[in-house]
Amino acid sequence: MDLAPTLKKHFGYDEFRPLQQKIINDALAGRDVLVLMPTGGGKSLCFQLPALTRDGLTIVVSPLISLMKDQVDALQTSGIPATYLNSTLDRQGAVARWRGLHRGEYRMLYVAPERLMLDMFLERAVNWNIAQFAIDEAHCISEWGHDFRPEYRELKKLRTHFPDVPMMALTATATERVRADIVKQLKLREPRCYVASFNRPNLAYRVVPKAAPYEQLLQFIRSQLNDSGIVYCASRKSADSLARNLSEDGISAKPYHAGLTSAERTKNQEAFLRDDVRVITATIAFGMGINKPNVRFVVHYDLPKNLESYYQETGRAGRDGLPSECVLLFSASDVAKQLHFIDEKSESEARIARAQLQQMVHYAETRECRRVTLLRYFGEEYTKPSCEGCDNCLTPRETFDGTIAAQKFLSCVHRIHAKSGFGFGLNHIADVLRGADTEAIRQRSHNELSTYGIGRELKRDAWQAIGRELLRLGLIESAPGKFATLSLTPAGRDALRHRTPITLTKQIEVVEQSRDQKARVGAIECDEVLFERLRDLRRKLADERNVPAYVIFSDVSLREMARNYPTIATEFRRIPGVGEQKLKDFAETFLSEIKNYLVGNPRRTFSSLLDPLPPPRRSRLNDSQTETLRRFQKGESIDQIARARGFVASTIYAHLLAAIERGKIAERDRFFTLEEEKQIAAAFRQISDGKLVDVSVLLGNKYDIGLLRIFRAFAARRVVNPS
Repeated sequence: MDLAPTLKKHFGYDEFRPLQQKIINDALAGRDVLVLMPTGGGKSLCFQLPALTRDGLTIVVSPLISLMKDQVDALQTSGIPATYLNSTLDRQGAVARWRGLHRGEYRMLYVAPERLMLDMFLERAVNWNIAQFAIDEAHCISEWGHDFRPEYRELKKLRTHFPDVPMMALTATATERVRADIVKQLKLREPRCYVASFNRPNLAYRVVPKAAPYEQLLQFIRSQLNDSGIVYCASRKSADSLARNLSEDGISAKPYHAGLTSAERTKNQEAFLRDDVRVITATIAFGMGINKPNVRFVVHYDLPKNLESYYQETGRAGRDGLPSECVLLFSASDVAKQLHFIDEKSESEARIARAQLQQMVHYAETRECRRVTLLRYFGEEYTKPSCEGCDNCLTPRETFDGTIAAQKFLSCVHRIHAKSGFGFGLNHIADVLRGADTEAIRQRSHNELSTYGIGRELKRDAWQAIGRELLRLGLIESAPGKFATLSLTPAGRDALRHRTPITLTKQIEVVEQSRDQKARVGAIECDEVLFERLRDLRRKLADERNVPAYVIFSDVSLREMARNYPTIATEFRRIPGVGEQKLKDFAETFLSEIKNYLVGNPRRTFSSLLDPLPPPRRSRLNDSQTETLRRFQKGESIDQIARARGFVASTIYAHLLAAIERGKIAERDRFFTLEEEKQIAAAFRQISDGKLVDVSVLLGNKYDIGLLRIFRAFAARRVVNPS
């Protein structure tokens, strides 16, 4: 089945993202599917598009009632018959929707798990023609997941009530253990499992030493112009005070946490989704399933409990693929606070929590690429030498010869163990090195050790940082449990014995950090003045329809409009995100705004390797290009033409490129097989800035750069002249 026309008609896109088409084909074939795809990767399309191409109702299980309306509004704005059932509806509204469901008027129904599993609901649903269940945020079903919800466990009964209805389980974050649990709990039958790359190349990651946190936060938010963002806090009290202080300092902000009433939470979230409020200060209660694509920054004001939560929360930035910032304010005192909370858990829970916290601290303090650390956690290797999108790659941390300091620390661990017969924790080791006069040291006579006081030149937190780095380097190990005692590993004993040179990382200094001005992955250069005018127009239309602004158009669509200045409907239709319904509803309004703008402002041109709507080129080829084209059309290969004419292959490719751009060549199969096209297209999608050298490397240098230029030219023609 050719799904491209449906994709363009309803969603306004010419191509699928990686894995989407395979997932959709499996869904249409009636198979169970498990989809693991990062936030912003296009999970929703995997069940929305099948719902449009087959008979029956797709029931989408979603945990957040407050977001259902926005999701349904977005579908309806694209001309898709969808609805939801939840407690926000009055009796009249609910009855009307029940009637529509019984008549088969809808293709999609959004519902919360606790409502779906009510006996009354299931009795009615048995009479509907249900084509598929889509279980969103599926990790909630697993106790091993970071956001377990008991009500999700009831969903396993769906297999009993609807044995023949296929299921699709979707999540953005799940380790292998959680994936296995999802399959088991939902009783998925031989599911096809799709795991997309966890890499979010448009996100920039930074860790900043927490010094004067509120001032640091305020300075950062002010640097973000008018962009929206989320600030995650460890406590409700902190979320409330931050929102209040930011508001007093001229930043529109609202809190979101479980201590607010349901009505307050809904009101604050709606204000954020509709751009009435720039910043939400939130506990982890906020964000699951949030459908706001233009969150431009996420700040962690406090240390997250684990890398899974951190990845999920940072993933709420930049869902539209545009550059976005992820900033973590870090201090060692946050680690102590977390350990205090962990000590209140049962020992089995605490053991897991401590290990997870250690991974989080390693991420915060490492000098390696942050993207590498994050992706490795999910079992994915990132092999580029620099991601050019994290602080450690953009401004590498300074290192120093830490051999003497490391020898002191390792020796202290060894001597304490030798004297007492067992190990002690990091804080105690640091105190011995500093020569501290504590009861614990006196009681165990550790003030008599040769290593007592040999590290007075460094502060306690510096020794703690060195200890954590030696842990990361595998020279010491930490025992599991409440008393995380340290001991030397075999590698640590060897390093101590042989005085092995050891490089350590300097602690990061608190400095004012300016935003990196390099062109970032996902950036769309455009006329910023026109973009702001189009944003205002979008806001006006959204308010009239009582929907969030992104339901009308994403920032990506507006930036493409402000880049290409469409003034007629056929040009407007080429903008990503413009489907048939949106063309009909909004083309006239937006085209009018662009025309009015051009009356008093010149068109600007923007540099790009692949301009989506390039200006027309001159139609004539020169004599040399014409001769190459003639030989090519006779069936000669690139190499044959080059030899016959005495040119290198790159010159022949350049001649053929000119012919393609002028519409003289349409036969793509003269250049690539279907499989080669798929490989090259996948590589271009991964290299968002389209640099041909990077694309070539990703493809193992199998393809001539000239051939990649040919591919890009054909792709450009497909965008300019959509069928």
